Amino acid sequence: MIYLDNNATTAIDPAVARVLAEAFSQTPANASSQHRLGQQTRSRLEAATDLIGRCLGSDLSRVHAPRLLITSGGTESNNLAISGLGEPDGAIVISRIEHPSVVAAAAAEEQTGRQVGWVDVDVDGVIQLESLRSTLDRLTESGNSPERVSVVSIMSANNETGVIQPIRAAADICREFRVPLHVDATQSIGKVPVDLTAWGVSAATITPHKLHGPTGVGFLWLDAGVDVRAALRGGEQQLGTRPGTEPVALVIAAAEAIRLACEQQPGAAEHMTALRDKLESELVRRHPSLVIHGERAPRLPSTTCLSLPGADRQSLLMSLDMAGVACSSGSACSSGSSPPSHVLLAMGASKSLVDSALRFSVSRFSTEAEIDRAIELISRQFSKAEGFSTVDNSVEKG
Repeated sequence: MIYLDNNATTAIDPAVARVLAEAFSQTPANASSQHRLGQQTRSRLEAATDLIGRCLGSDLSRVHAPRLLITSGGTESNNLAISGLGEPDGAIVISRIEHPSVVAAAAAEEQTGRQVGWVDVDVDGVIQLESLRSTLDRLTESGNSPERVSVVSIMSANNETGVIQPIRAAADICREFRVPLHVDATQSIGKVPVDLTAWGVSAATITPHKLHGPTGVGFLWLDAGVDVRAALRGGEQQLGTRPGTEPVALVIAAAEAIRLACEQQPGAAEHMTALRDKLESELVRRHPSLVIHGERAPRLPSTTCLSLPGADRQSLLMSLDMAGVACSSGSACSSGSSPPSHVLLAMGASKSLVDSALRFSVSRFSTEAEIDRAIELISRQFSKAEGFSTVDNSVEKG
């Protein structure tokens, strides 16, 4: 099976798997225990989180430093940011291309009476900064009942199209309005340079299983002085903000995965770009009607979202799966029901393009031989779809 669905999850790096196995084999201990074993475990945990911070341009060891909350993964981190940052009854502002875990969290808060504002994107899938500014203007304008904006959430790069967002510029605008900016950085680490301090954001979601790390663990980075309301109760771990026994082995493995991803990012980006460009150029050469979404915008080196007008994405997905190519028809968190892509709809894509969109995503472990074989298999299925799409179904059968 040729795996081209790395934006959904990645294979764990063998080096990370070895670190994980070693960490699990250590003497059992709880990082909150006061005995010697517990304190040794606490030291290992803090060393791992400090390493993650350094890799992402953030010194967690200094006085009044940023914090790194340990969570169960990206979905929990995004939910915690949306529901827990800023005032509990203030407005929430998100872009129209956010991950389902952000969109659904905002919708749930809206049901409690909180207002939700939306930031538009252009046809290339890049957020419109003027839309961000006008939305904040509208929600914070003076009057008899002014709204307070609790949080803005914008992803650093889109999981479906790979389009990279202008985070620093968005952070500058949010700073003008004194509103915290949360960034879902899930797709960026290991693919493009990530410096949380230079971005100037208030919070960021980090998900190791997207960069050849373990599943079951994630992080919410909080800038110095930024607090978030707890969603769980029952313990004093992590200053009571996210109680529960910390998964020390998973954190240690995640730190190693992030270290490797950041160290290897320049070479990995070059490698992935070459594979993605070869896949795109050869498929477009063979099928000129193919559309590459976000092609004119800066994109992650790993990601391409293609549409074949007239084809059906679910049929293509299943036929490619049977042929030996794993890809997706959208976000892995919503692909079970395969709703039309809210990302492509926000970009103004036609129904024909939305209905035929597939996402292919490579990793630093993908090979040129795999891409050469994938081109043949994908092209074969696209040719079949093109043939079906030209059939005139209005002709009566005799």
